[in-house]
Amino acid sequence: MTNGAQALMKTLVDAGIEVCFSNPGTSEMHFVAALDGEPKMRAVLALFEGVATGAADGYARMADKPAATLLHLGAGLGNGLANLHNARKGKVPIVNIVGDHATHHVQYDAQLQSDIETVARNVSPGFVRAARSTATLCQDAAEAIAAARTLPGQVATLILPADVSWGEGGVASSPLQPASPRAADKAAVEAIAAAIRSGESVALLLGGRALREPALLAAARIAAHYGVTLFAETFPTRMQRGAGLPAVERLAYLAELASVQLTNIEHLVLVDAKAPVSFFAYPGKQSDLVPETCRVHTLAAPDQDVMDCLVKLSEVVESHEAKPTLQAAKRPGRPKGRLTAEKVCKAVGHLLPENAIIVDESITSGLMLSVMTAGAPPHDLLTLTGGAIGQGLPNAVGAAIACPDRPILALIGDGSAMYTIQALWTMAREQLDVTTIIFNNASYSVLNIELERVGAQQAGKKARSQLDLNGPVISFAQLAQGMGVHGVNVDTAEGMVRALEYALSNPGPHLIEAMIPESLSGMKRKILPWMLRALPSLPLPVTRALKKKLAP
Repeated sequence: MTNGAQALMKTLVDAGIEVCFSNPGTSEMHFVAALDGEPKMRAVLALFEGVATGAADGYARMADKPAATLLHLGAGLGNGLANLHNARKGKVPIVNIVGDHATHHVQYDAQLQSDIETVARNVSPGFVRAARSTATLCQDAAEAIAAARTLPGQVATLILPADVSWGEGGVASSPLQPASPRAADKAAVEAIAAAIRSGESVALLLGGRALREPALLAAARIAAHYGVTLFAETFPTRMQRGAGLPAVERLAYLAELASVQLTNIEHLVLVDAKAPVSFFAYPGKQSDLVPETCRVHTLAAPDQDVMDCLVKLSEVVESHEAKPTLQAAKRPGRPKGRLTAEKVCKAVGHLLPENAIIVDESITSGLMLSVMTAGAPPHDLLTLTGGAIGQGLPNAVGAAIACPDRPILALIGDGSAMYTIQALWTMAREQLDVTTIIFNNASYSVLNIELERVGAQQAGKKARSQLDLNGPVISFAQLAQGMGVHGVNVDTAEGMVRALEYALSNPGPHLIEAMIPESLSGMKRKILPWMLRALPSLPLPVTRALKKKLAP
């Protein structure tokens, strides 16, 4: 007879779930054994649960459908929680399968017993279910898959007790159709159209699916016809950009600079995005970044059909035949001399292949990445949606499996890389075409900046020691080689270019360790908080010039 795990496996593949990112334990062994009987399911082992969850996130961003994860009990779920948090914030669909003790074993409170449902609700607020029997398991799974795939997309957690998995009499369930997205709201469209026609300043804030090419073009036609400003959310889940696509300015991470961008905007229209707020609270500063004089409108909520909303607005304002402004093809020159973060970004812009996928978790080192790649060949950009570092390397694994014919470049800060460095082993095992660039500045540079911004006074040697990675300096090239990835260390721009050319022309995983100074250090770091505090008192042209200099 078919057991629960075997029936579950068929339910998953029949619903289009083709990849499982796993870090299993004893309670999941029947699921593991069932993998052999299902050729349509690819199993990818991760050496840490945070790699499995982050890979499932990256896969779904690029495949536009969920993968499954397989985690071991509540402790394994806890290890994978940060990247499930990022997926939740990015509205990314994942079917998160968490093994549990057999139902009759729970009463004994064994060493690994925990309240999995409570932990899971932090990242799966819309769907957490514990399968109670083999007979109902596959229906539970079908509903989890449908919940994950229903807009806006979510992490759906299915808890799988061991005896439900090994129990006989499992019957696969047919796929369920996800709920249809809501259509455009006629009243909202009319109100936004009136604001656009009014002659007052209007900006569209694009997020989620609004940053894909069809929606970008529709928004760009409206912008071209009426002089509307286009913004993208600070950390997009997936953004299509490059030559031939509309150029959209991302809101700055630093709240003071984002406020400069939003100054004089009278109507802010949300398109699959939320109204901007400060990433953190700061003494004496506003958390809500929308100017008091600005009215906020919602054209497309996360559960609405973005294209339907934009098309309806285009029709009402008669912009559907307007010619959008597109980014011209332009690459930066070949960098030379001593290596800096800016020159690394310049090398990426100089050599970026067509149809590449950039996974950006470069933190402060990537400040120039956007401008250096703006006119590069068309590419996708994945960013740190939930702010929990350690997403980049696993995201690159998932993106490479979703798109095996596309080159992946992962740009990662040194501190972030150490959270999920085990992803390199999975890249080697699966022979993924990923080029990882580690910005090694031996510092949590962004936290040194935040130390000044939050007003922490008289930070001494002990405090500063918590924010630097100097003792000892980590050798990422050696770590890569130890996990089967070709790794090199470079400290000149010429060496960076040669290493990147080699990596892009040779299949398989590569790591380039870029030895650089901090982008914002010394006097720059001391001046930055003062400059940010002074922005409200400066003339707008000056503040915008400063913003362009600091965060282009």
